[in-house]
Amino acid sequence: MPSSRSSRSVLPGFGLSLGFTLAYLGLIVLLPLAAAFIKTAGMSWSDFVAATTSPRVLASYRLSFGASFAAAAVNATFGLVVAWVLVRYSFPGKKIVDALVDLPFALPTAVAGIALTAIYAKNGWVGSWLDPFWASAVGRLDAALPGVAWKEWLGVKIAFDRPGIFIALTFIGLPFVVRTLQPVIEELEPELEEAAATLGANRWQTVTRVLLPELFPALLTGFAMAFARALGEYGSVVFIAGNQPLHSEITPLLIITKLEQYDYRGATAIAVVMLVTSFVLLLLINLLQKWSRRYHRV
Repeated sequence: MPSSRSSRSVLPGFGLSLGFTLAYLGLIVLLPLAAAFIKTAGMSWSDFVAATTSPRVLASYRLSFGASFAAAAVNATFGLVVAWVLVRYSFPGKKIVDALVDLPFALPTAVAGIALTAIYAKNGWVGSWLDPFWASAVGRLDAALPGVAWKEWLGVKIAFDRPGIFIALTFIGLPFVVRTLQPVIEELEPELEEAAATLGANRWQTVTRVLLPELFPALLTGFAMAFARALGEYGSVVFIAGNQPLHSEITPLLIITKLEQYDYRGATAIAVVMLVTSFVLLLLINLLQKWSRRYHRV
């Protein structure tokens, strides 16, 4: 006869807690997402394709995906440097710098957007001297290589144009890279670098052949998380973007615009495309995290 101890569940109250978890996720997460798919299911395939592939929508896709990818790439580069400095070096004000990394998490996105707009506008602290330099640099680049639409892609000003979108997405994505890399860097033994130097490796070889292979899985995960976060960002971008259709209009803003115009089916159709993309990114992130854990165990 099995003892009462062996018949008990490992997790006390597992049935009740599982039921509560599923009910909570169903009401808060699955139900709203299912509503978007159900609303879109009422459209014919031709209407769905027309709603999600119009020139204005495609332009917003290109901007959202392109700017998010570029911002995530920059965050992957500089986030690695920031994480390395915070882990490996001690300096005055280190705790303040470490706390500032989490500022995009704590700061409301609308406040971040207003602050960035005030800083990078033509009369802002940074924009007052950066705007003329940026416009001049893009003008020279456009004159040197006239076959490429540099002004179209790079913009001629910082705020209220595409560079402002890039800055906002970079701002909100940095913590994901830094916080993903920090635990991995903390686990790296300094003896690895010393051993590489003893064997005759220079600093560049140590970084590229010893450190980066160890950090690459976590770096890739941080990049994917920053990209996914930037892809759905709205609050910090809408104030600094300029919101010009076919030029500086991001996909989340286009969804809001269609809702304000009572085009609910068009808005939900675009939202479904973004939801499917988000699910794919979440799956990719989970696979990367699994690969990272397996890589470090090996």
